Amino acid sequence: MPTASSAPPGGALRLLPLTDRPGWQAAGEVSLLTRPAWQQTLDRVARTDEETCHLDLSAVTFVDVAGVSALAMTAQGLPRGRRIVLEEPPATLRRVLDLFWPDLLSVEVMGR
Repeated sequence: MPTASSAPPGGALRLLPLTDRPGWQAAGEVSLLTRPAWQQTLDRVARTDEETCHLDLSAVTFVDVAGVSALAMTAQGLPRGRRIVLEEPPATLRRVLDLFWPDLLSVEVMGR
């Protein structure tokens, strides 16, 4: 059985809950084809009561601008004091966040 850390074939996206902290692990690509699954996971992040929710993106190879936008919109809708920690996101995700949402305090980027 493949793990979330191995990228799924053909531009697919695998999302699994983290077992050691609140959040999700993603592997693969966030694109037009996989955006519904990405959005569903972001909706779960928004509904959690946890102050900090982690997104382990170390096995994500690509996130399109619409995927980054969905992340930013989710983060903007979080109640005050809550945040999303992005662990090892692709460099392009970080650049798009910095370019379009430079003051988004509810997202913390770690690594990569």
